Amino acid sequence: MIVIPAIDLKNGLCVRLMQGRKSEMTVYNEDPIAVAKEFASTGAEMIHVVDLDGAFNEADSPNRTVVKKIVDAVDVPIEFGGGVRSLEDVQQLCDSGVARVVLGTLAAESPDSLKAFVDRFSSTICVGIDARDGRVMSRGWETSTPLIAIDLARSVASRGVQRIIYTDISRDGMLVGPNVEQTLAVVRAGNVRVTASGGVSSLDDIKRLRDAGEPLLDSVIVGKALYEGKFKLEDAIRAADFRG
Repeated sequence: MIVIPAIDLKNGLCVRLMQGRKSEMTVYNEDPIAVAKEFASTGAEMIHVVDLDGAFNEADSPNRTVVKKIVDAVDVPIEFGGGVRSLEDVQQLCDSGVARVVLGTLAAESPDSLKAFVDRFSSTICVGIDARDGRVMSRGWETSTPLIAIDLARSVASRGVQRIIYTDISRDGMLVGPNVEQTLAVVRAGNVRVTASGGVSSLDDIKRLRDAGEPLLDSVIVGKALYEGKFKLEDAIRAADFRG
């Protein structure tokens, strides 16, 4: 299992939110490029970057410029999401060197258009399914949809998506442990590779995901636990790879 450290960007700063709420934001570092370099030097195989300004539909986000600087600064693939709404957005991100682009709101609100993205960009596209109590949220987790997470997983997989990032919003930033059962339900529904996200608080949480017995659950995003010093990235990487 791969451990993917997260960098959430708000106004160009490295921050974390609690359950996606803008009102509960903590700034952890004013230099996200330095954070990315630290993750890379510690052994990260991929870094997950989120443009929160873009996700919240806020104008003039500086974070596309920041992610380009991160790409240029580290020799590690960058996975990027937040505010990606068009084929042109994806093309610009690919041109800037982003390795994987996460679609969230578009996949939830316009699934029929998703196939055009997959046809053009193939496995570069993955879908972020963000849910609270099993129900999908969109637009920076501020808008409730009638969709059920496992139904959306089936839908996006049928349109050629090869990877889903599943986030349990109620656990994100809360350090209460991931929702392993719901994550496995998404894996089974979509039958595609899934990255777990939300709530990881300890090395034991990573081991629970690792030992879940599902090869398609192959990676986990870790954010607040790293910034709060709950464990070190190098220890998380060892925990994810340990066998025996």
